[in-house]
Parts: sequence; structure tokens; C-alpha cells
Amino acid sequence: MTEQATADVQAEVQKGSARPKKEHSKRGGARKKNMQPENGSREDDDMDAEDEVNTEESVFVMPGDLIGTTEEFRAGNGTFVNVADIHSLNTGYVKVNRKSRTISVVPQTSIPPEIVEGDVIVGSVVNMRESVALVEVGAIKGKGEREFQTNGAAAIHVSNVKDSYVKNLGQEFSLSDVVKAKVINTQNMRLTTDGKDLGVMKAYCSRCHSPMDKDNNRLKCPECGRIEKRKLSSDYGTGIF
Repeated sequence: MTEQATADVQAEVQKGSARPKKEHSKRGGARKKNMQPENGSREDDDMDAEDEVNTEESVFVMPGDLIGTTEEFRAGNGTFVNVADIHSLNTGYVKVNRKSRTISVVPQTSIPPEIVEGDVIVGSVVNMRESVALVEVGAIKGKGEREFQTNGAAAIHVSNVKDSYVKNLGQEFSLSDVVKAKVINTQNMRLTTDGKDLGVMKAYCSRCHSPMDKDNNRLKCPECGRIEKRKLSSDYGTGIF
């Protein structure tokens, strides 16, 4: 997704215009928002309100896209928070629960995927240790990219970052980075980013938290000018999974 498209998504969400053209009840068929029940009962009013919750929004997003802020929404499934901004962790459609003000990203598929060795995943770095980066897996390439359950975060060990020696893991990954990695062990959920197309797909400035632009083999913050390093994917900034 281009920077302009990302801005358009943010604008639609903030203005409340990213809403479906029609709303559906649990019993099927389109329902007008202010339609009154035939018997005029309060109970049916409440039921109609429930029917209007959890409606799917019509905005398609890619991993890392900005979809809202914590001032407007609570971050739901398929999202992650960078400072006060809510970003998509998956490829899918924005979904807003207007009753709880929760925003999520819902992939479109009917069969829950299963992670196997060799799968390529996309996820967000949620914790950094001296020799391990912990990643919350958001989607599996080629398997519908649906949300799924995992037993905790997956791990990228310093020895699996790339095919050369890594002295400082903090120069390869940072918190909230969106990464593309390959599964090498499903028993303890080990990942590797050793590969041209694997690595960080979107990064945020450690000083001002703005999305960083790729400048040759390094990253430059367009806001404060800070230069940082990462183990970059060749797909950095493209939104291609």
C-alpha cells in the first residue's frame, strides 16, 4: 500500500466514513440503522443495536498500515500499537465494533491455517532480549492470512538473523517492527530472517516513532533525520507479503 493510500485509510477511519454501505442483521438481509421494530418494543430496539455491532468495514489494508489511533479506538485482533497509533498486523479488512469502539483487521478465509516448518509468516516484534527477538505472528503467507492461535510469541535467535555474524541484535530489529520470517521449528516456534526477502518490512524511528524510509541499505526518519540500521527485507515499504 502506498503512503497516499495509507493516508486515505487513516482519513476514512478518523472521519468515520469507512463504513459499509449497508448493515446486516443476524437474521439476514439489510437493516436500516434507525428502523423501528413493528411492535415498538424496547427489547427489539436493543436487539437491533446488537445486530449493528461487529459490521465489517470496506477498507482493505496490508501489514503495517495505519488504521487509527488509541484516542479513537481500542486495538483489537490483527493489530498492534506503536506509541498512540494502531497499525494492521494482517492483510485483510478493517472492522470496527461501534459499541465497544474496538478496531481490528479480519482476514478473509474459512479454514483456520496451521503453521508448519517452511511457512513464511508476518508479525510484529513485541519484545527484545540480548540474543532473541520475540515476534507476535499475525499471518501465514499463502494460507488465507487468517488469525490463529499460537502458544506464545515466536523467536528469532541472533544466530538466525542472517548468514553473517550479528554483534548487536538491537541493530537488526526494534520494538514494533513488522517482520517477514520463515518458520524453522514449530515445537518451540523458531524463526529465521536469513534470506533476501526476509527481514523487517516496516520500521519506526526509535527517537520520534515515525515510519522510516529506506535509504539504500539503511533507514532514515523523514521527520527527525535519524539514521538507523535493520535486517531489511527486499520488500521493505512495499506492503508485499
